[in-house]
Amino acid sequence: MKAINPIRMGGVDVLPLVEGGKGVAVSNGATCGGWASGGGVGTFSAVNADSYDADGNLIRQTYSGRTRRERHEELVAYGIAGGIAQAKEAHERSNGQGRIHANILWEMGGAERVARGMLEGARGLIHGITCGAGMPYRLADIARDYGVHYYPIISSARAFSALWKRAYSKTREWLGGVVYEDPWLAGGHNGLSNSEDPKRPEDPFPRVLKLRQQMREFGLGDVPIIMAGGVWWLEEWEDWIDNPDLGPIAFQFGTRPLLTKESPISEAWKQRLLTLQPGDVSLQPFSPTGFYSSAIRNEFLRELEDRNERQVAYTMEPVGDHISEYGVGPRKRLVYLTPHDRARVHHWEAEGFIEAMRTPDNTLIFVTPENSREIVKDQIDCMGCLSHCRFSNWAQTEPDFSTGKKADPRSFCIQKTLQDVAHDGALDRNLMFAGHNAYRFASDPFYSNGFVPTAKQLVERIMTGR
Repeated sequence: MKAINPIRMGGVDVLPLVEGGKGVAVSNGATCGGWASGGGVGTFSAVNADSYDADGNLIRQTYSGRTRRERHEELVAYGIAGGIAQAKEAHERSNGQGRIHANILWEMGGAERVARGMLEGARGLIHGITCGAGMPYRLADIARDYGVHYYPIISSARAFSALWKRAYSKTREWLGGVVYEDPWLAGGHNGLSNSEDPKRPEDPFPRVLKLRQQMREFGLGDVPIIMAGGVWWLEEWEDWIDNPDLGPIAFQFGTRPLLTKESPISEAWKQRLLTLQPGDVSLQPFSPTGFYSSAIRNEFLRELEDRNERQVAYTMEPVGDHISEYGVGPRKRLVYLTPHDRARVHHWEAEGFIEAMRTPDNTLIFVTPENSREIVKDQIDCMGCLSHCRFSNWAQTEPDFSTGKKADPRSFCIQKTLQDVAHDGALDRNLMFAGHNAYRFASDPFYSNGFVPTAKQLVERIMTGR
């Protein structure tokens, strides 16, 4: 195994090991600071991060605003307070070692306001800001204004080229690194393009090599690329280390820090990780962001799969094969189905899926009355946690704060489920993000007899390559 040596990143020498930021309240100041204390780059999530009262008690994020716009303002305030709280904890736990990064999603509601408010309130505590889920053109401006380095998350050389030419070339001195996130293997939201097949994974090496070649054309040959997604033992990536074609490379670990002593997820979740099998993580299209995302297949995902299977197209007038009448809603407004689909609907209704809900694509899905009430309530309770949400039709654009489309009942409220699972909610009834290598917890001898390391111990183990 080659020696794993520090690399230059963000103006300092650090171990080439980066903690990946994970969603709502999962990557927090404790895991981030613990990872950084081992000499790597710790990352806390600034997406709806937890904050605390004067006695150190968790402040649950509840919303009292009467309108979505009012609740959105509450969400932004929670986000800023939480980001500052996690930055402070990470700084204290790091003992001055490694680096502290904050992770945001560009498609989260109020992303720029949250980032600026957090960086203002935690000046000097955060060294870098990582950002993906969209095309974060203004990320460089935010980093420059607060004197921190920025790390865009991309999944192709083409995406980085667009960001560079439009924005980043003006602030090259603050570009600390580029995160290449494998769209087939990474956990959470994935950057698959319309031309890429979610069922046909591609080898990351030629994709990262193409990214490096593109970066060299821009004079960025010495800027590290951070490989994210599918990394477990570094001995499996030995041909990437000190590879002159790839240039400086660091490795990001998102899933493995879930199983550490500092990790805030429930003990039940940690034990679930130790029992996963190959195929238990699914790449699926149901996120209200419009992105694919990778999560553990459980009852929650299966219900979404089934919900989308119970779907038929309709017309408002009899057209072609759409000749069978069907009444929708309490007033039984007539639409027209094909005779074949009408028979399918009859079968679903016999199983209890008697509520028809319209989608923006002129289709109907069929759910139970209980599910229908839950979907409608979640849509009404929307607080604008995304810049655009297909589930609730929220958009943070004036004057109407709407996508202009019908709310889509085939999706779900991502804020609700991620908050719940991060705070001891039922594992089978919530979204559980994970990378596709999560099944390796069960076979990795490091975790034998249920051993759970500290974040620093995990960094030390990874440095052995095995």
